[in-house]
Amino acid sequence: MRFGVKSDKGMVREINEDSCKVISGYPGVPSAFIVADGMGGHNSGEIASKLAVDFISDYILSSPSSFTGENDIPSEISRMIEKANSSIYSSSMEHANNYGMGTTLTVAIEVTKKLYIGHIGDSRAYVVRHGGIEQITTDHSFIEELIKSGTLTREEAENHPKKNVITRALGCIESIESDIYIYDIIENDIFIICTDGLTNMLGEDVIKNMAQQFDDPQEACDRMVEAANKNGGNDNITVVVIRI
Repeated sequence: MRFGVKSDKGMVREINEDSCKVISGYPGVPSAFIVADGMGGHNSGEIASKLAVDFISDYILSSPSSFTGENDIPSEISRMIEKANSSIYSSSMEHANNYGMGTTLTVAIEVTKKLYIGHIGDSRAYVVRHGGIEQITTDHSFIEELIKSGTLTREEAENHPKKNVITRALGCIESIESDIYIYDIIENDIFIICTDGLTNMLGEDVIKNMAQQFDDPQEACDRMVEAANKNGGNDNITVVVIRI
């Protein structure tokens, strides 16, 4: 497994409210990839995303045995995310400037040829396999609900004024339910975890082609961010590319 990671504030925003972290190479600890996109005034989006990423990272590093094949890994990920939510929510209630802050969270943990993904919000996990690209996660967004109900097509959603309104975020309310995905890993898979700053600027075919074009996952990340910025860079941009 090889990976690359890149986070950039983009061309418009003054600060980067995305956070990301990779856990790799620790004996007895599963590899993990964590991406968060914060929101809220007074720079509290930056605080929320960092709190989420740090909490998840610390949790995995301090109790790696919870994520072994003998345990119920999906339930453990759900518990971990619920605890992260409580921590961020408590922090927002204790500091007036941070009231209402929240963040997306997508965390992928590799255990015995499976990728376990915990997800809240509209950051995304993709897999590039056999020449195609598949979005693994489902956005928790107003637009996704309209698409599911048949009110809107995916093509119409591209330019909808409410395309960035999310319906679920970490830290905004006292309790939260996360989505958990289990994905079998096969040789030559490429996994991509990213914030909407990438997907709003680059189409899925472009992301797929760049992931395949560059054998070095770090170069793939760098080129994707560069392309997103060339297309406007309207938001912070974070991407992780994992090559199997």
